[in-house]
Amino acid sequence: MEKNSGRMDRIVRLVVAIVLLAVALAGFAELITYEIGPITTMIGSAVLAVLGLVLIVTGALRQCVINQVLGINTY
Repeated sequence: MEKNSGRMDRIVRLVVAIVLLAVALAGFAELITYEIGPITTMIGSAVLAVLGLVLIVTGALRQCVINQVLGINTY
């Protein structure tokens, strides 16, 4: 796959990923708790951690499958 995420896109992805991972870690450490319907803190934290990791990988590689499918190229 060729690069399709530009500099600003990469920075935004990495910043959002850091925030998501920080909230996920706080949830795992039980520093914060939340419940959204049937979603508990642990499930929510796991989802946030996965999203954060995906954003870090796509930001680091500058490749985004969603951008490719939608025909978006910010590179």
